[in-house]
Amino acid sequence: MLSVTDHDTTAGCVEAAAACAACGIVFVPGIEMTAVHDSADVHVLGYFIDAASAGLARFLAAQRLARIDRVRAMIGRLADLGISLDGEALVQPALDDPSKAVGRPVIARALVAAGCVHDTDEAFAQFLGRGRPAFVPRAGAPPDEVFGRIHEAGGIASIAHPGLNIRDEWIGGFAADGADALEAYHSDHDAQATARYLEIAGRFGLLVTGGSDYHGDPSHAPAPGSTSLPRAAYERLLAATQP
Repeated sequence: MLSVTDHDTTAGCVEAAAACAACGIVFVPGIEMTAVHDSADVHVLGYFIDAASAGLARFLAAQRLARIDRVRAMIGRLADLGISLDGEALVQPALDDPSKAVGRPVIARALVAAGCVHDTDEAFAQFLGRGRPAFVPRAGAPPDEVFGRIHEAGGIASIAHPGLNIRDEWIGGFAADGADALEAYHSDHDAQATARYLEIAGRFGLLVTGGSDYHGDPSHAPAPGSTSLPRAAYERLLAATQP
């Protein structure tokens, strides 16, 4: 089984579904969307969605425009620091093709190409991470709205990589607000973190998801398949999608 959860676009699902069919792999249409809670980004994964949902498409279009504005603002912050990048060239692919989304990883790769940092991890640590000089907070929908958008598209909403940017005490509230699952298995979760989030998921009646979080950049996360979801957990997700 494989799922693709690109940020704010489902465009990759068509090609991925065809490739999976040719290899005998079950494909699950997916998405990753960003909510904002207490001024922090909350990444939400949507699985088993209708990738052609008109309502979801309208919401994602607005999300992508907000991402473009945020990238431009961070390019401006970098310019104030004496680092000149061609911001319009970075956002142009997203302007030309509505299926493409841009975000901080695009800027991080540009900083690597310009010789400002050694790799994308350093770009985030030095410039683009929360609290760093080029960081611009995201303006976005609250988690309950994002959960609702995923549900409207027929999907299951899972809180992504809680070990990276989620306070454990928030998870119960997210469950009450409509989250269906928690990403306990993740490439940045060690065994202790995975065990903790499995326990928290059970406590709040949440299903469990997992994935590599690969972004096409080996320095960001390991390759797809490096972190997988146990079959029993997948079958529980599948059962939850049945009427």
